[in-house]
Amino acid sequence: MMPRLAHYLPVLEWGRAYGSTALMNDLVAAGIVTIMLIPQSLAYAMLAGLPPEVGLYASILPILAYALFGTSRSLAVGPVAVISLMTLTAASSVASPGSAEFVAAALVLALLSGLFLLLMGVLKLGFLANLLSHPVVSGFITASGIIIATSQLKAIFGISASGEAMPELVETLIANLGQTNPATLIIGVLSTAFLFWVRKGLKPLLIKAGLQPRPADLMAKAGPIAAVAAATLAVVLLDLEERGVAIVGDIPQSLPPLTMPLFDAGLWQQLAIPALLLSIIGFVESVSVAQTLAAKKRQRIDPDQELIGLGAANVAASFSGGYPVTGGFARSVVNFDAGAETPAAGAFTAVGIAIAALFLTPLLYSLPIATLAATIIVAVLSLVDLRTPLTIWRYSRADFAAMATTIVVTLLMGVEPGVIAGVGLSLALYLWRSSRPHAAIVGRVPETGHFRNVKRHKVITDPRILTIRVDESLTYLNARWLEEFVLEAVADHPDVKHLVLMSSAVNSIDASALESLEAINHRLCDAGIKLHLSEVKGPVMDRLERSFFLEELTGQVFLSQDEAFAALLLAGEDMPPQREDVWLARGLI
Repeated sequence: MMPRLAHYLPVLEWGRAYGSTALMNDLVAAGIVTIMLIPQSLAYAMLAGLPPEVGLYASILPILAYALFGTSRSLAVGPVAVISLMTLTAASSVASPGSAEFVAAALVLALLSGLFLLLMGVLKLGFLANLLSHPVVSGFITASGIIIATSQLKAIFGISASGEAMPELVETLIANLGQTNPATLIIGVLSTAFLFWVRKGLKPLLIKAGLQPRPADLMAKAGPIAAVAAATLAVVLLDLEERGVAIVGDIPQSLPPLTMPLFDAGLWQQLAIPALLLSIIGFVESVSVAQTLAAKKRQRIDPDQELIGLGAANVAASFSGGYPVTGGFARSVVNFDAGAETPAAGAFTAVGIAIAALFLTPLLYSLPIATLAATIIVAVLSLVDLRTPLTIWRYSRADFAAMATTIVVTLLMGVEPGVIAGVGLSLALYLWRSSRPHAAIVGRVPETGHFRNVKRHKVITDPRILTIRVDESLTYLNARWLEEFVLEAVADHPDVKHLVLMSSAVNSIDASALESLEAINHRLCDAGIKLHLSEVKGPVMDRLERSFFLEELTGQVFLSQDEAFAALLLAGEDMPPQREDVWLARGLI
């Protein structure tokens, strides 16, 4: 009973071995992540069009929920840039940013996303993340990063701008440049420059000063706190609020409120598709980070249980005044580097954020919004990857097409159309490739038992024997193609008497493909050619035995292609069809 319960509550597994060493490591990691998460939470909430305190609320109960149900020892859950942008886009379709209806829509998005994730976890649909190929995810994150960075320029310049895609954003930014606030621009530029320098220049400087690499790296990653403190102090000392510098203002001193998502059928219907896309994107981003960090410590995560953990986190966010959350790359890496050993580090982080929400928010009153914008810009530009498209172009034109389409559509039309276009094109390319699998006519490599493509190697062949190797499972997608390929190959080899389908790469044969094999068998028989199979895998053979195909097969089923080639060379045209007793003797059935 306990192992089964521990599968759904991983805390019961790692909690049994929790000791003082793990406690100290988790506390240190939590302290560092808390310092990093406070400005990020505020910034990402404002990116999502929500009050800044919502970011803090989304970083408390959701983290605790993931600590109970998640399987990653290092993943740091909370608000992230891409999910914040998707929340802004989805909620803006039903309400104006900043309004009470907008906040209600964000709560519904969190609840729907959580329910979708929980449902996928219960149904063990973690494999659905594979619908988003790496080029599509990389393209989407790159395009989203560009959009997010561009959208934050309005805060850097102290002007207004609007739009969910690049054309409108750029147009409104240019139109309002004349209203730039000089003091805001100085703070924004200095904050951005400082944060970029901290990422690259502070660590070497600290090491040169005698600090060890690991603490130097962690201090460099906590740089946003220094930027927040300096900018806030500048606003207070120089009275920059009077000069038009926008500040965060009052942030309630309180723990997350108990909120009840609005149960409105029409609103749920409007937000269902965006919430589904949001949950899938969030899961892909989170599980990618979790798997990468787990591999470094030779640990493993359970993708299906990760769905449960992230689903619980989002449901918790919806009932505690938050908005959709997922695992963040930057925070998770910091959490890992800081020595976090268990999800308890996340729980301690939640406690730290709760303390900040209760006691530290008055200190953030004069925090310039331009500094928060700089924090977002520096964070998201690290996600923009312009090298991968070139690499993928050299490797695969089809994958490049999927990536480029995702980038272009996302930039021009917004995040949701970009995801849909990328997924749609990826599936279309997959179906196209599956409908035209690689196949080759093969021959035997001299003095070996190996068979290779006649176009790539010098091999031994016989005009009476034609061997075709199919490098794909046979399904309804490629069944007709296989018929055409075989008949065309036979037409090009008029002396053929035996055709062998080498099936070493065939993992399954569905009903449509079986029908095509039967048609091929009959057509070849009419032409005086016998059809043979070689290297048929056990599960495939099991299914063939449940059909009439083997009884009607004009040729034999061989254990190996080398055996088939040798037997057919010796037998010539007079070889009888394979009998069931011979199959039994060979151990094929």
